[in-house]
Amino acid sequence: MAQIFDQNRIFFAEDPELRVLGSVEKLAQWRHYNRGPAFIRIERRIAYLGTDLNAYLNAQRVDPNGEAA
Repeated sequence: MAQIFDQNRIFFAEDPELRVLGSVEKLAQWRHYNRGPAFIRIERRIAYLGTDLNAYLNAQRVDPNGEAA
């Protein structure tokens, strides 16, 4: 399982590291449609746990040959 994001960190929607997933607007659209990684709402701020971001990215993995373990 790939560990792109620091497992022990909380990322906020405006953090530049989240550009891997898309723009701030794209993340807001995903939240509106209940898509994308799990998030935490802290009043008006949105936060993502590093563990949730890594889990989301690993769930998006596609192996076209079906050979990777």
